[in-house]
Order: sequence, then structure tokens, then C-alpha cells
Amino acid sequence: MHFKVLPSDQEEKWIRACREGNAAAQRQVYEKYAPRMLGVCIRYADNQFDAEEILINGFLKVFSRMEQFRNEGSFEGWVRKIMVNEALTYLRCHKSSYLTTDLEKADRESHCDALGGQLETEDLLRVIQGLPTGYKTVFNLYAIEGYSHQEIAGMLGISESTSKSQLCRARALLQQSIIKEETVRRPAGIDSGENQLTRC
Repeated sequence: MHFKVLPSDQEEKWIRACREGNAAAQRQVYEKYAPRMLGVCIRYADNQFDAEEILINGFLKVFSRMEQFRNEGSFEGWVRKIMVNEALTYLRCHKSSYLTTDLEKADRESHCDALGGQLETEDLLRVIQGLPTGYKTVFNLYAIEGYSHQEIAGMLGISESTSKSQLCRARALLQQSIIKEETVRRPAGIDSGENQLTRC
């Protein structure tokens, strides 16, 4: 059963006030959602400075597009989508080659789906910043934001097979990083299972 998510009473008050250009309401919205949205921006950016620039530009769009929010879903989810789109816009403008990472062809992509449950979210978030930009972008959109490969292909102007290939490679690199960290912490003599985890 699908449940419709509606804004809270407080959110509805903020939305109405923001539509009228109320600066105090805009500040309250910013203070409420900025910490979480900065976390979203950081996952796409290379550093804190870039993430903050994405965040600011994203909120400018949030406030200028309030009329487009139709109270038909989560307000926070709507803000989050704007932040993700702003992050992609930033990457296109500042890293024009961000999807030109050396790719592997998606000839083994059928094995990748089985790897999804082997990584904990905290581990992924900890090492995700080390991924090449193209891999990181596709991984964020697919594994965290929940977009399909078809949607990602449309958003990034790539083929579905390229999206799948980048996701596969991103998972492999993430697993290698996690295994490396675990090896440092694990007492000698315990098998890390690297052969099983790094298969893609």
C-alpha cells in the first residue's frame, strides 16, 4: 500500500511564508535542512568548500522555486532532489571530464547486483569520497538516492551500460578500500575473504 507523505504543519507555514519572500522563514528552512543537505552535497563534491557552494546555490533554487512544490510529497525529499541536481550541475560546470574515468565495459555487470548487501552504509559513506568522480556520482545516484540506471543515464547523458559499468567498478573499489581498512585492524592470520568480495 502506498502512503502519501504530506508536509508537516510547520513546513506548510514555512512554505507559505517563503513563497511570500519572508526572510525569517527562509532562514528557518535553511537552519532546519542545511546540515542534512550539506551531507548530500559532500558526497558529490571533492571538498567542504565545493559542497558549501553547492549547498548555497541549491537553497537559492529552493527559495526561487517554492511555487513548484505542490504539497504532494515530502518537502525534505523535494529539497534533496534540488540539491542532487545542483550537485550534478556543479560537476558539469567545474569538472567537464568527470565521466571520462577509465571505464571497464559492462560485460560482467550481472555479478554486481549480488554485492550490494555485503557493504554497510557507514563503511560506504566513510570511503566513498576516495572514488573517482564518475564512479562516485553513479554510486550516489543509484545506491543512495535510489535512481534506476535508466534515470541515471538520462541525468548524466550516458548509456545505461555505462552507468552499470561505473556502479560495478565503484563497488569493487569500495570493497577494496574496506578490506584494506579491515586488514589493518584485524589480527594476523584471519582471512579477509578478499577473493570473494572483489569479484564483480
